[in-house]
Amino acid sequence: MWNRLVGKPKKETNTLTTLDKLNETLEMLEKKENLLAKKVAAEVEKAKEYTRRKNKRAAIQCLKKKRLYEQQIEQLGNFQLRIHDQMIMLEGAKATTETVDALRTGASAMKAMQKATNIDDVDKTMDEINEQTENMKQIQEALATPIGASADFDEDELEAELEELEGAELEEQLLQPATTAPAAPVQVPAGRQPARPAPPQKQTAEEDELAALQAEMAL
Repeated sequence: MWNRLVGKPKKETNTLTTLDKLNETLEMLEKKENLLAKKVAAEVEKAKEYTRRKNKRAAIQCLKKKRLYEQQIEQLGNFQLRIHDQMIMLEGAKATTETVDALRTGASAMKAMQKATNIDDVDKTMDEINEQTENMKQIQEALATPIGASADFDEDELEAELEELEGAELEEQLLQPATTAPAAPVQVPAGRQPARPAPPQKQTAEEDELAALQAEMAL
């Protein structure tokens, strides 16, 4: 009854634990193979020794043991190949599972983001931005429009008046007389300085009165 309510727990395979177990088995097989190889070498030495002693039967027995050990070595080699094959398949399956999990996580995240940003909300937001931009443009145009007395001015008349002013200014510049060139400085011989003009003598009070009387008589 409880299992029907909560469901049976799913049995998950721990890939890392399995790979560790296969590695341990592989190491054990390699140790047995090395041990059998030593036994093969030992039987070969014994067979040589019995051959030198002319004990043919004992030498043949040693060679038979060597053959048995070699068959076991071959069998252990096949076991190792199978374990290597299994490890490669597990590592590939592990990589595939991790890739699928990563893709699934990415898809879930993307789905959540799409829920948070609905397309209708995006369209509504863009419409609001466009509306606010248009309103701001109208406000700026309204602020730039002249008001009061300046609103009655004709732009064409103002431009025509400005052209007349520019033409009058150009005509005035053309009618101005040419300025005389400054006189060339007089070259004075070395050692001679030009004589400075004598300062005008101050008139006395009597001379001033005389000049004023002459002016009245002339009138």
